[in-house]
Amino acid sequence: MTTPSKRRETYRMLHAQGCFVQPNPWDIGSARWLRAKGFPALATTSAGYAWREGRPDQDVPLEMMLGYIRDMVDAVPDVPVNADFENGYAEDEASLSANIRRCIDTGVAGLSIEDATGDPDAPLYDFEAAIHRIRLARRAVDASGTGTLLTARAEAFLHGHPDPLPEVCRRLTAFADAGADVLFAPGPRTPADISAVVAAAKGKPVNIIVFADIGLTVPDIAALGARRISIGSALAKAAWTAFDHATDALLAGSFAPFAGTMPSPKLNSFFAADLKARGT
Repeated sequence: MTTPSKRRETYRMLHAQGCFVQPNPWDIGSARWLRAKGFPALATTSAGYAWREGRPDQDVPLEMMLGYIRDMVDAVPDVPVNADFENGYAEDEASLSANIRRCIDTGVAGLSIEDATGDPDAPLYDFEAAIHRIRLARRAVDASGTGTLLTARAEAFLHGHPDPLPEVCRRLTAFADAGADVLFAPGPRTPADISAVVAAAKGKPVNIIVFADIGLTVPDIAALGARRISIGSALAKAAWTAFDHATDALLAGSFAPFAGTMPSPKLNSFFAADLKARGT
């Protein structure tokens, strides 16, 4: 086990050079499994957790989300965890700052704040409001004195903006100036778009998220200048996809999808050894 301050220091160093993959577990078992695989950092997935709880994405209350984030931090006490903290679960300044502090208090090494409102009629905060919110987040993180890494997310690709790349780049540049440590724009899939996003970050680390097979490898994305790669809900969707295929086959009278599944002794052996290592 390491202290939160040590994990935050480690997490900051991971962004200093090279490129690392940061997968997103949705429960304690998946977090422990990913830790054992050797990933240097993990991140929460708001969608993956929502589905675990039988809810749609964006429909998890603050208290539930904070509980999940704390569970992920506690599950991997020697690995930095970044929190997908959506829009901070707040509109007013005081609540945004207070919620960020509560997220930091879970022990996360970093957290992200996005410019999506959650309102389908006005899905993005306007430009000035979005910048102001990142400045508020910066002040809240600094006031904590913890060194938690602040990621700013520009969401135009995901919310139907008519010309998302220029808007994303404009916002990322402004977010960099507003004090974000890391810049993140979910959605770019081509080398040209990824390169543009990296350039807009003004030399600060960039997170690229990969939801599906986009024809690029980790080395390809690293060569384009990204420092961090996350996968959001992709692992959770892979699990749900396999579950859906298996249940469809079962309804049709077939057990074929159960061929080649991981044997129970392998799973039991891993979790038994993992519990013993934790002294539980």
